[in-house]
Formats: sequence, C-alpha cells, structure tokens
Amino acid sequence: MTLRRSRAPSRDETPADDGPQAAADVHDTVDHLDVWAPARTPAGVFRLVPVRLERDLPLLAQWMNDPAVAAFWELSGPPAVTADHVRAQFDGDGRSVPCLGILDGAPMSYWEIYRADLDPLSRHYPAQPHDTGVHLLIGTAGDRGRGLGGILLRAVADLVLDNNPASARVVAEPDLRNIPSVTAFLNSGFRFAAELDLPTKRVALMVRDRSLRHLM
Repeated sequence: MTLRRSRAPSRDETPADDGPQAAADVHDTVDHLDVWAPARTPAGVFRLVPVRLERDLPLLAQWMNDPAVAAFWELSGPPAVTADHVRAQFDGDGRSVPCLGILDGAPMSYWEIYRADLDPLSRHYPAQPHDTGVHLLIGTAGDRGRGLGGILLRAVADLVLDNNPASARVVAEPDLRNIPSVTAFLNSGFRFAAELDLPTKRVALMVRDRSLRHLM
C-alpha cells in the first residue's frame, strides 16, 4: 500500500499559511511525536520513530525504488533523491515530520505526519485549524495486501487524535487510481469526503473525525 506525498511547495511559492490564524499557529506543530507511546494493534506493537537520514536512508531509498511505490511517490533513483525529499522536511519548521513505522521492533513503513491546514493541500479543500495529514507507504511487498495498511492507519489516526487535542480531524489524499490505498482508508475509520484536483493528480479526500472515531 502506498499513498503518494503531495508535491512540496517550491522556495518561490507563496506559503499556505499567510493568514493571521495560521501565523499564530505555525509554531504549534507535530514535531513532538517522538514521545508518543506505542500503539497495540491486532498486528503487533506499532510506533512511529522520526527518521534519521544517516541511519535510515538506505532502507528508505530501497523502498522508494520498488516499482509499486515509485509509481505513486515518484522518488526512484539514487539515494540522494530520497534524501532531498526527506531533508526538505527537516529544513522546515516542524509542520511535517517524516517517520519510520516500527512493527514489533522491525521497520516496515514510512510515514509523514503534517499540519494539513498549513500545507498547500489546504488550498484545495475547506481546511479546519489543526487538521493533521498523513502520508504513508508499506515498505515491503510481503507486508502489502493483507490488511496491514488499514490496521496501521487506524492506529496512527488514533495516536494523532490522542496526542493532539487541538486536532479534530485526520485527513489524507490518496490518488484515486490507488484503489488499495483508498480501500485501506475506508477500512480504518476514514470517510470519503470529496474528489480533489491537485496540480499533479486527482485524489480522494479522506477524513477521520474525532467525533466519529468510536463509531467507525
């Protein structure tokens, strides 16, 4: 299962957070998730660990060069391609945090947890303050197609809502062509909210609401 990352804004783009509310919120980011407790899931104990390039780049680059991943993430090539993508988040202000997903002690997925209301995505849907976005990929083929995506998405959405009281929603924007990804979101308590036309793809806006989390 792969969910492609939205294109990061270039240095010349106007940032999405140019209003007074966003300016006040920009320092209220998601960069504290290194202290989040592990989640117990039907698949095992899962936790998010912020990426360290010197440790994790070989594995991440290997995953990005898997054809099933490259089709949606478009980061295949030498390790420097992946490093540049991840480093752009390190060079930001904490509004997007790249993480490894660790299941029973083994790294098996890559995640980006970010402030969707401060992201270029917010120009394409009615964002609410502190919307938290999720991007992910399951690293190895053996872990795909057996329901892990849905299990882990539910766990991560719960971690976000448990640890960020200001966030009322977790959102994602899987490519509409990526049927397994859309299905995983539907199976993990997200609802289909809309179809969106982004600059490089047409996506499904998926939303998990705090108010409905125990009903879906």
